[in-house]
Amino acid sequence: MIDPPDVSKTVALLARWSSGDPQALDQLVTELYRDIHAIAVRELRHERHLTIRPTALVHEAYMRLARLHEMQWQDRAHFLSMAARVTRQALVDEARRVRADKRSGGVPVTLSDANLGGSDAGYDALDVDALLMELQKIDDVAAEVVSLRIFGGLSIEEAAEALSLSITTVKRRWTTGKAFLALELRRDA
Repeated sequence: MIDPPDVSKTVALLARWSSGDPQALDQLVTELYRDIHAIAVRELRHERHLTIRPTALVHEAYMRLARLHEMQWQDRAHFLSMAARVTRQALVDEARRVRADKRSGGVPVTLSDANLGGSDAGYDALDVDALLMELQKIDDVAAEVVSLRIFGGLSIEEAAEALSLSITTVKRRWTTGKAFLALELRRDA
């Protein structure tokens, strides 16, 4: 486990960045680089069909985060939650690019047993993203919890902190969300 950076420094950097100081983002990413890189590594751990490397995924996340400077950042967990979200979006965009380049049936991603309680079968990244969008229409909190857990690699406790929810609520929404995703992925298979 990585020791968390100085929380007050992170909050101060977030406030500076929100106030229009572009250098604060550079300092913030430097401060939280290990955490953001760990998110990218988790997302690509079982990925065999995409050529993007974790460092490139971190760079893409940085570029996307830079566009969010006007956001009212709450804390480190809020920032890392958004980093997980933009990293997921970058991964889905990469899958779309590869799909367009290869004109194939899609780019499989592997969702581990720990994530869905099922097999390590490959699933199309775009299909998983579409299912998360469907889930969001039904239960937006469950969709966010699933996204943070699968794509962000956050623990139940970290997801609860990022979403400002109780651990019990996050556990309940995680169970609901992963059951929905597993059922829909099996149905499509």
